[in-house]
Amino acid sequence: MNDMNNVTIDRDSKGQALAVHLDKVTKAYGDLKALDALDLDVKSGQWVSIVGPSGSGKTTCMNLIGCMDRPTSGVVEISGLNLATMNENELTRVRREQIGLVFQKFHLIGHLSALENVMLAQYYHSIPDESEALEALGRVGLASRATHRPSQLSGGEQQRVAIARALINQPPLILADEPTGNLDAANAAAVLDLFSQLHAQGTTLIVVTHDPVVAAQGEREVVLDHGALVRDLSLR
Repeated sequence: MNDMNNVTIDRDSKGQALAVHLDKVTKAYGDLKALDALDLDVKSGQWVSIVGPSGSGKTTCMNLIGCMDRPTSGVVEISGLNLATMNENELTRVRREQIGLVFQKFHLIGHLSALENVMLAQYYHSIPDESEALEALGRVGLASRATHRPSQLSGGEQQRVAIARALINQPPLILADEPTGNLDAANAAAVLDLFSQLHAQGTTLIVVTHDPVVAAQGEREVVLDHGALVRDLSLR
């Protein structure tokens, strides 16, 4: 078994720690290559927007970084951990301890309250703590809605519950796939403000989006097309 507490952290040519390292990563489905020999490094604490047309490989890239799929070939590393060498239990542990996942579809459990949905993430990580979960809801402005079920919450509120759930275990890396896709302008702005706060605190953010306004909030924009990196722009 890999020792996740004793790893060599990847660094770029300037010695900066890397949160994510992809080396010649290919994901093929038969003759179709969703990703084609993709190289990508994301520095620790960086906010990267991944953009591109439908079918460009954005979600595939997110799934590989998020330990939800395996590449056909190539190397995927998270904080120096080589995912290719890990079994399913070890991948689950990396996803649980290193990564917070935020999706366009909120994936909340309908019969649980907002508080219980957040505490569920604690259950799979360590020990549920109601006060910590309530504090996490407070960070996203929803402490007063803690006892409400998803059906009693607006779309924006549900997304903020999902973000609180992603943050509860204080992961160093947040992966967000179209996090504002189902939100109106006001709620989208609230989510981006939360991301800005996380970025200021040193959290690494990788955000997949079709929205140029959302993409522009990052400090770097990576453009994919047909599974390949076609542009890598510094925005700050």
